[in-house]
Formats: sequence, C-alpha cells, structure tokens
Amino acid sequence: MATLPQLDAIHLATVLDDTIDQLAVLGKIMPQTLENRPDANDIVGDEIGDILESQRNLETRYEQLILKRAELREGGRKEQLKVQENNQEIGDVIGGLRLKTNHFSKALKQNPLTPDNLAKVQKDRQYVQDILSATLQEMREQQQFTSLVKAVTLEQDNKTQLQNTILKEEEGRKRIKMLQRQIMNIKTEREEEIQQRDEMIAHLKDQLQEMKAKTNMEGKYVQKDAEVTVQQTQKHCFLTDKQLKEEIDRYKKMIDEEVRVNQEIEQYLKTHQLELDQRVEFWMEKYDKDVEAKTHELDVLKASKANDLARLQELTKLYGNYEHVVVEDRIEKEKERRKREQEEEELKSIISVQSWWRGVMVRKQLGPYSKKKKKKGGKKGKKGSGKKKGKKKK
Repeated sequence: MATLPQLDAIHLATVLDDTIDQLAVLGKIMPQTLENRPDANDIVGDEIGDILESQRNLETRYEQLILKRAELREGGRKEQLKVQENNQEIGDVIGGLRLKTNHFSKALKQNPLTPDNLAKVQKDRQYVQDILSATLQEMREQQQFTSLVKAVTLEQDNKTQLQNTILKEEEGRKRIKMLQRQIMNIKTEREEEIQQRDEMIAHLKDQLQEMKAKTNMEGKYVQKDAEVTVQQTQKHCFLTDKQLKEEIDRYKKMIDEEVRVNQEIEQYLKTHQLELDQRVEFWMEKYDKDVEAKTHELDVLKASKANDLARLQELTKLYGNYEHVVVEDRIEKEKERRKREQEEEELKSIISVQSWWRGVMVRKQLGPYSKKKKKKGGKKGKKGSGKKKGKKKK
C-alpha cells in the first residue's frame, strides 16, 4: 500500500490541487477545432519543418559516417574495431531515418488540427483530471495514492497490449508476404506441371500414331502371311484343313485382341486428355482471377501513392512560398540596417568635420572667436580692413 509522510502529503496535495485547477481551466479555454484559425497552417508547417530538419540532420550524419568508414577501411586491419563501430552507428542512423520517414508520412496523412484530435486531447485531459482528483481525495482521507498507482499500472498494461497488437500485425504482414511468395511458387510449379503434361500429351499422341501404324503394318503382315500360307498350302497340295483352320482362327484372335487393345488405349488416352483439358481450363480461370485481383490492388496502391505525392508537392510549394517571404523580409531588414549604419556614419563624419572647423576657427581666431580690442581714431579703419581680410581668408 502506497503511503506518504504528513508533510510530503500536504505539499503533494497542494500541487495536485493546483494541477487539477489548471486542467479544469485548460478544458474550458480549449477550442473545439483549430482548422479555421489564421495560424493553423503555421502550426502544421512548424511541425513538418521540425521533422524535415531532423531528417536533414540524420542525412548529414549518415554522409559523414560513410566518409569516415571509407577513411577507416584505408587504414587496414588496425581500424577493424572502429569500422565495426562505424557500421553500427550507420545502422542506427538508417533506423532513425526510417522512423523519421514514418513520422513524416503520418504527419502528411493526419491533420493534428482536426476536431477528432482535439477531442482526444480533451478526453485525455479529463481522464488525467479525474485520476488526480481521485488521488487527491484519497490522499486527504487515507494519506495514500493507491488509485494513482492502479491508473499508471492500467495504462502500462494498455500500452503493452497495444504494442503486442502492433507486433501481431507486423507478424501478420510478414505471414501475408510469405504466403504471397508461396502462391507465386505454386503458380510457377503449376505452370511447369501444365507444360510437362502438354509435352506428355504430345508424346502420347505420337505413341498413338506409332501404335496405329504398327497395327496397320501387323494387319497387313498377318494378311499377307495368311495369303502366303494359303498359297503355300494350296501349292503344297492343300495341307490338313484342321491345321489351317486352327492357324486361321489363331491369327483372327490375335487380330481381334490387337484391335481391342488398340480401342482400349484410344479410350484411355481420350479420357485422360479430357481430364487434363479440364484441369488446364480450371488453372487458367484461377490465373485470370488472381491476376485481376492483384491488378486491382496495384491500381489502389498507385492511386494512394499519387494522392500522397500530390499532398507532398502541395506542402513543398507552401513551404517554398513561406521561405520566399522570410527571405524577402530578411533582405528588407538588412537594407534598413545598412541604411541606418550609413546615416550614423554620415552623422559622425559631419560632427567630425564641424569639430575640426571649430578647432580651426579657434586656433586662427576667426569668426566669433576673433580677438576684440578697443582702438582710437584712424585704427578703426585698419580694424575694418582687417575684418574684410579675415572674411576673404574665411
């Protein structure tokens, strides 16, 4: 049973109370959707920009590791351990790139500003608020936080079940790929079997033709042999009728047996050929159906790929527009900064020139800095002439 000391319980209860109040306020001020807000695109753009920036960093890291591996391989066997470590780092970077690519694909497919996502956030906030309220009440009544531990354990169990489900799904996908490979192997085997049976049918047809020719030849031979025998019998004074009749009957039986065997062979071959034709037709229909199903699946995947590519191009164009605006703003700020610096330099130069001129006037006693002396009579004219000369010098 989870318990706390008295001071820790009071401090934790205060913190939990503040957290519950903040969650309640957050639930009241959260909007239902952010899709129509003017900064919605900026939020999505920032998220995608962060993903792209991290992916670029991983690509730079991957290029550096590849260059380092080439340098280590040139070092010979002494750098073998470092080469293995470098290969391991390359594998980790490749895994990170795959993960970032999956995150980028999910970011393109899912809009984080939809009402469903905000509703899920609101639901999670309410769940956390309820758990903290129950924990606060339990701490005030029993100085315990068992409900919080149970909630955390339950969430961990749910996360474990979700991970198991994901693993099962991955295993199912691997199983589907393996079955597809098996289907392709079976299809290849069936095609080879059909080809072998076609060759067997052709061979049996050749044998049938040979049997027919052989039967005809044997019939002709028997017939000629019988005629020769009859002629010999007639020429040799008509041998015994019984022997000749038995010999004729024997030959007739042989002919009948050959004809019967020939008919049975023809009937067997025709039946076997019909079964083979039916099997060929069945496999051809199955082949057409499988090809049609796979073609439809391929079209669906191509359409999904085209939609994703169009979405990526649209986001790339939007990113380019934002980047163009930022560059123009930076150029304008740089121009203003240079203009201010130029104006400050000109002001400093003007002040320096004025200071120098005042110094010259003070040293040479010109203008308001000239010496004023009171002189009598005719010296006034000289003083006036001196002023004129000073003015000319000035």
